[in-house]
Amino acid sequence: MINRIGKRAFAIVFTVSLLGLGACSSAPDEEDIQRVPNKSAQALYEDAKQTLDSGLYARAIELLSAIDSRYPFGPMSKQVQMDLVYAHYQAGNTEQALATIDRFIRLNPNHKDLDYMYYMRGLVNIKADKNAFQEYFGVDRADRDANRTRVAFTDLSTLVNRFPDSGYAPEAKRRLVWLLNKMARYELKVADYYYEREAYLAAANRGKYVVEHYSQSSYLDQALEMMEKSYNKLGLPELSEHAKLTREQNKRK
Repeated sequence: MINRIGKRAFAIVFTVSLLGLGACSSAPDEEDIQRVPNKSAQALYEDAKQTLDSGLYARAIELLSAIDSRYPFGPMSKQVQMDLVYAHYQAGNTEQALATIDRFIRLNPNHKDLDYMYYMRGLVNIKADKNAFQEYFGVDRADRDANRTRVAFTDLSTLVNRFPDSGYAPEAKRRLVWLLNKMARYELKVADYYYEREAYLAAANRGKYVVEHYSQSSYLDQALEMMEKSYNKLGLPELSEHAKLTREQNKRK
């Protein structure tokens, strides 16, 4: 009894802590920006950079936002926006980070650091998809909607396809493999859900989707197995046998 109460109390404290962190890391309002000292753009940027390097992201966001507001067309404006993206990302302000990235891409379609912005867009969407509770308590949430994962996959694919020589491309490729497996795993989780409820056609279609769209993932064999047993339940022996033979051929490769 005491142990369960202790766990519940810890969960409540943990929840409050997360809410507190979210409040602390939210974007500054106009009043916060007005409180920033009236210095030159260069002096403010030096303060912001030092603060950012120290990991004081909330304060760095205030300083960078002040520069962005006061000197929107200054020589450092593009660098300030890129630093704002990074600061928002580190602070967990995913929506603010995405808004800054989208504005940058829209206004600077040919900028030399556009590859970085697409890379960060992918990272931000990955972060937005994460759940603090699932990570802390080890809860498997592969059945959650995979929309953010798909968007992150598109962002990083854009980077790799448009900027193959980018210094961010190798890391983007590694993350694409991980995202591909995550999306395939999500589809199979849904397929399992349908199969357990005897919705065999829906389960087979989810398996087929993995085969058609995520054949390079590590879940191809499981997808074919899902098709095989689902078609068997539906009384479609030819389709079931075809899925089985395809599995066997893939194993021999």
